[in-house]
Amino acid sequence: MKVATVDIGTNSMRLLIADYDKNIISNREKYVQITKMGKDVDANKRISAESISRNTNALENFVNMAKEQNCEKIKVIGTSALRDSVNREEFINEAMKKTGIEVEIISGEMEANLGFLGVKNLLDKKDYTLTIDIGGGSTEFILANNLGELIFSKSEDIGSVRMTEKFLKTDPPTEFEILNLHDYIDMTINKTIDILKTYKIGKFIGIGGTATSISSMLQELSPYSSERVHNSKIYYDDLLRVFCDLSKKTLREKQMITGLQPQRADVIFAGVCILKEIMCRLNASYLVVSEYDNLEGLVYTM
Repeated sequence: MKVATVDIGTNSMRLLIADYDKNIISNREKYVQITKMGKDVDANKRISAESISRNTNALENFVNMAKEQNCEKIKVIGTSALRDSVNREEFINEAMKKTGIEVEIISGEMEANLGFLGVKNLLDKKDYTLTIDIGGGSTEFILANNLGELIFSKSEDIGSVRMTEKFLKTDPPTEFEILNLHDYIDMTINKTIDILKTYKIGKFIGIGGTATSISSMLQELSPYSSERVHNSKIYYDDLLRVFCDLSKKTLREKQMITGLQPQRADVIFAGVCILKEIMCRLNASYLVVSEYDNLEGLVYTM
């Protein structure tokens, strides 16, 4: 059976088209469009008319692509930006008019659960595995035991778009802005980190645009290669080097980095800061990057 899943995120919209039979996903094709649904949502709690138009048009295009490939089922979810918006129903209604499909706004807990389902084949069979999903509006922490059972999940309102808009006003950012950003991240994740430290975590997995972009940058991939990104490793020392490099670059300079989508250049530094703080606090020497994520997890619910 050919199926399609769409994730409407804070910074990007993503489409997965795949075959799904007997609980096995094959012939995966993924598409990404930077649609910036969450622009100014953290401050205004509203999706702008421009964002609604831009994102419903992108969704209509994705749905048409799925129909052209004869997908029998199409599921669409919305995450952090839509959760936070007081006018989310305007978007849902407009999306229904254009596509005939109802967008399901999922909770942070459900987002974490879908991420868990997506990476379940990569879990450590000996120790606990922590999956970290850094999105535009939120970051999910997903902990599984060696039996592949989900035992803890938490969604925190720190994401690359949200943190950029809240703290990084200068180009390049000032030391004061970076310090305030790190302090806020630490304060926000402190309780979650304390819980996670009580477990022996043997494997760290990174999913989402921040992790895949860092891997692509480190490998200097042009064009992007999901095959080379999947199962690649981000070492903490390399992450520190990326952090130091990005902290000094202007937006225009970041847009020229090999391996980084120019449309992600404005928010990548905040994403790097979030991942750096998490890995530092948990003494993670490296994490494994997965191209399988909540889109695959959503397929498993069909």
